[in-house]
Amino acid sequence: MGSDVSRETPSSPPGTPEVAGRVFSSARRSLAEAYVASLADAGVVRGLIGPREVPRLWERHVLNCAVLGEAIPEDSAVCDIGSGAGLPGLVLAIARPDLRVTLVEPLLRRTTYLSEVVADLGLDQVEVVRGRAEALHGERTFDVVTSRAVAPLGRLLDWSMPLVAPTGALVAMKGSSVSDEIEAAEPELTRWGCAVPEVVELGADVVSPPTRVLRVAWADPGKVRYGGARGQSRPRRSTKSRGRKA
Repeated sequence: MGSDVSRETPSSPPGTPEVAGRVFSSARRSLAEAYVASLADAGVVRGLIGPREVPRLWERHVLNCAVLGEAIPEDSAVCDIGSGAGLPGLVLAIARPDLRVTLVEPLLRRTTYLSEVVADLGLDQVEVVRGRAEALHGERTFDVVTSRAVAPLGRLLDWSMPLVAPTGALVAMKGSSVSDEIEAAEPELTRWGCAVPEVVELGADVVSPPTRVLRVAWADPGKVRYGGARGQSRPRRSTKSRGRKA
């Protein structure tokens, strides 16, 4: 085996819980099951998923990410930064075929895995980009920029906001310390000209505890201007004080 492959032994995938039918249509359920099987096998062998996570792949990882779709409008262009094994980006693409999903991940072994899964599952609306989020700054914007356990909010804003379209939003999965993160990131929120962050809980009828999501939009979409060299794009500051959108 190459140095980028774990010596862990794959496990059998867990059975599909009944609640999966609440987030995956009958036409997409087999794709979700194939993805879970891949995570339990290749994901473990390649060191993308710990073997102890296999019994809870559905509840802790796949369903936990799938309910994020409740916060994403129809036909959105979504960018998942630091996608890793595809959580939440691949899960969203499986659950929501209306979404156009770009998976951004800097590590080769991860992008190789992601590309293989995308091809195997026939997810034509998914693009895999090897690189850091900054590589797309000044090049592309998206309706939604998402992530899961990538970085504290201050750093996440610097990576994500240059990718957020004027009428779009950062929609990140966060843990119980999200309020502390928001407080610590107050200077960055002001510098970027963001609206007041919103914290919502999703999927209470699917996962326990519910998935906690942080949504950050622009305070004044009409004043978002992108500029600067590639990798250094930054919207100009709004002259208005930060506040909730009407």
